[in-house]
Formats: sequence, C-alpha cells, structure tokens
Amino acid sequence: MKHFLEFVARSLVDNPDDVQVSESGPVGGETFRIGLHPADVGLIIGKNGRTISALRNIINTTHRGGSTLAVEVVENS
Repeated sequence: MKHFLEFVARSLVDNPDDVQVSESGPVGGETFRIGLHPADVGLIIGKNGRTISALRNIINTTHRGGSTLAVEVVENS
C-alpha cells in the first residue's frame, strides 16, 4: 500500500521529489501519512476533498485486513 500511495501522490503533484509516505500504527490498522511540499497539499486534497477521498476509498477497498486504514496529508517542513 505504501508504494501505491507514493506512486499516486508523485503522479499528482508538481514536486514529486518532496513526496514522503510513512506508515505507523499496529498491523492491520495502519495510518499512512503523505508528506508533501506545501504548494502541493491542495493538489492531493482536491476540490472539496474529492481526490483524497477517492484515494482513501481505493486504499480501503483493496485492503483485506478488515479494518479501516487512515490516510493523512501533512506538509513537509
């Protein structure tokens, strides 16, 4: 999942070298954090949150663990 999120995020942003995806939490209930350049945060969130919502939907649909995975967007400093 981490590699998929990284691939999609890099495809959507203007600064793909600044994309960092990390995961935390217990196995099966992970939280994925997508770190982005501050100018790219809006591109991942999308209009009315549609892009990030679609990305979360894809991740949770393909996850077989039974629990819901979280995807958060953060700005890199």
